Amino acid sequence: MEVGQLRALRELRDRGSIAAVAQAMHVTPSSVSQQLSALARAAGCALTYRDGRRTALTDAGRALAAAAVRVESALGSATEAVKQFQQQPAGRVSIAAYHSASWALFPALLERFNEPDGIELLLSDEDVAQQHFPRLTADYDLVIGHRLQGGAQWPATVHVEPLFLEPLDIAMPAGHRLAKRQVLQVADLRGEAWLAVHDGFPLRGAIEQIAGINGETAKIVHRINEFYVAARVVEAAACISLMPRFTVDQTRYPGLVMRPLEFPQLGRQVDCLMRPEALTRGNVRAVLGALREISASLSQGV
Repeated sequence: MEVGQLRALRELRDRGSIAAVAQAMHVTPSSVSQQLSALARAAGCALTYRDGRRTALTDAGRALAAAAVRVESALGSATEAVKQFQQQPAGRVSIAAYHSASWALFPALLERFNEPDGIELLLSDEDVAQQHFPRLTADYDLVIGHRLQGGAQWPATVHVEPLFLEPLDIAMPAGHRLAKRQVLQVADLRGEAWLAVHDGFPLRGAIEQIAGINGETAKIVHRINEFYVAARVVEAAACISLMPRFTVDQTRYPGLVMRPLEFPQLGRQVDCLMRPEALTRGNVRAVLGALREISASLSQGV
């Protein structure tokens, strides 16, 4: 078995199609198919099968793809050992994050890694539905994603490092009937019009949970994912929304009031996702350590 063949199988598991694997590995789809066929011959059993128009992995294929991850980790360790021996520069670390996490974390990261001969950060914003964050680990070293507290877990195919738990508060215009209350009850929100995120994003489930407790369907009048746009709209509109407590700068919105719910206490878990072999690289570990420290300061209001 060759490393390239194992990599093709692992990429097929993570990306879901021969075409996507070919694009990621910068080869032709025909070349990927040939590598998978050669790997199946070496393994002595079928590793893939046709599932409609797509190529899927058999049980044996999934088992070998999992083993390929360990091979990649071992190769990563070997590569890191060579880099340390040769005293090469720390190198690049690519990071993707959803919008509000980008705003809160990226500037602090850049302040820490600003030496010309040190770690070079490559930053990107990726605002995707929760189920798509794990896929981004195929293209970035570190992916900062979020999920609703108590909601669906991340798949076992990615390594997860928790960063912080961020409470979700009810945001409303300063003139709203509930603005003078310090703590809200779910019943207080009955019949309210909501500004929500789009389907598939974590906060949408929290709004539906609140409406369900009240025995009603959430009345959603606006759908906006970017919190800084949402905050301006809530300031101007007769609606309410859910807002994260740490990653939205409330001082920018004097017409916005945010109040916590007494029960249920809603929150989103912010995590850093990566492929397991990424942790074999010293520069990735250094950036991850910085992310943990910045996150701790952010959640403690430092």
